[in-house]
Amino acid sequence: MVIQKLSLINFKNHSSKSFDFSPQMNCFVGNNGAGKTNILDALHYLSVGKSFLGNTDYNSIKKDEDFFSLEAEIEGQEKTDILKIILPKEAKKSIKKNDKSYDRLSDHIGYLPSVMISPYDSNLISDSGESRRKFLDAMISQTDSGYLFSLIQYQKTLQQRNALLKDFAKNRYFDNESLEIYNEPLPKFGTEIFLKRKEFLTNLSPFVQDYYKIISGGKEQIKIIYQSDLEQNNFKNLLAQNLEKDRILTYTSKGIHKDDLVFQMDDFLIKKIGSQGQQKSFLIALKLSQMNRIKNLTGKSPILLLDDIFDKLDDLRVSQLINLVNQEHFGQIFITDTSKERTEFVVKKINEESKIFEL
Repeated sequence: MVIQKLSLINFKNHSSKSFDFSPQMNCFVGNNGAGKTNILDALHYLSVGKSFLGNTDYNSIKKDEDFFSLEAEIEGQEKTDILKIILPKEAKKSIKKNDKSYDRLSDHIGYLPSVMISPYDSNLISDSGESRRKFLDAMISQTDSGYLFSLIQYQKTLQQRNALLKDFAKNRYFDNESLEIYNEPLPKFGTEIFLKRKEFLTNLSPFVQDYYKIISGGKEQIKIIYQSDLEQNNFKNLLAQNLEKDRILTYTSKGIHKDDLVFQMDDFLIKKIGSQGQQKSFLIALKLSQMNRIKNLTGKSPILLLDDIFDKLDDLRVSQLINLVNQEHFGQIFITDTSKERTEFVVKKINEESKIFEL
């Protein structure tokens, strides 16, 4: 998949911008605050229908304007599609491909796969398990529509069970028969999600290790450990064993919504012993592995969005990363940087067809 053109109106700090892209590498250079990251976020919107920054859609409308719109020409294997996203301030977001609206956002996921690498990825290491679960879910959902369906159904069922538990506490009564309604769908969808997460990570981990060795020069050993309540028990047993606890807490205390990923370096938590450069190298290796899996599973080369990628990397790691990107042929790449000279050096090293846009 190649984005040939992009037009945006009233998107964040941009009133109106249009770009004709290279099919290989595109670089946006300029000072902080020029809106480089916002352009990558527009491309991310085209991929998954929302901001990678976690903002609400309406925060993406330029101040004092009534809407934003994004439009792109996307070259596929057989034809060129026109993808449009329009968000009026007082109406629902619309996503259209060739002027036909999607019934559900989930129907769009996977059409234009993407991988974003940005400074905000550090949250995957420092934040709670929720950030890592969301990242894992987003990774798998781009390649498996069945997983996305199970995830949506699980979350709906979980919300309903938790609401019922809260209602019991509020009204000071308990009806176990009502709660048992969720003892079939929650384990069904939860177990499917658990097995797919486990399989995906088993296949992903060797790539992360290999890419990290290349970027870092092979100085450290890294590992990803998947933690889940379902490793030691089946879901139905978990619900039964924790019924009284759930009743007291008024929410479902065990399940795949509590899963986590543990990132280790030399058998210690990377957030404890890893330098900024080591942590960033790990995150880059993780995201490049994600690209590899998407490409192998779907046959599509995801667009690679690199936001301020060279910050906190020493010259060796930058050089290794450039060589890796050059060798792997990751597909269409978009880079932001504050240094035009550094960007020109990178472009020259990779030696691909490229365009540099100054903002």
